[in-house]
Amino acid sequence: MRHAQIADLPCTVARPAALLGERWMLLLLRQVFLGTRRFEDFQSAMEISRSVLADRLGMLVDEGVLRRVPYAHEGRTRHEYRLTEKGMDLYPVLVALRTWGERWMAPADGEQFQLHHRDCGGDVRAKVECVECGAGLTARDVRVTPTA
Repeated sequence: MRHAQIADLPCTVARPAALLGERWMLLLLRQVFLGTRRFEDFQSAMEISRSVLADRLGMLVDEGVLRRVPYAHEGRTRHEYRLTEKGMDLYPVLVALRTWGERWMAPADGEQFQLHHRDCGGDVRAKVECVECGAGLTARDVRVTPTA
């Protein structure tokens, strides 16, 4: 199945996978959540080619995950990339992926950074829970039902 076909499937897993499944996208979002905003800073942090970076940033802007914000630099107008509300909603996805990576694919020399709650200093993790009772859930606790 081709990328465009995946993006057109009536599935709320397939459609995001079509956007985020490209190898640079999640790393690009990681950099945004780490505070990177400017093109040159993305490029140096990720060692990504200018053309690929411009293309991927453009895709995230077109999709409404990022927005371009102008700023002046040496008499020229340039742009920063900032998360939209849609982009901020991807934070739990990245935290869940990071948590899984820490458990199953951690580098031998340890992780490059840790996530801590600003208020109390506790470790951060993603949690799947029931919207009614708040119970923590695993795949074994969930029943899938078809929609009408």
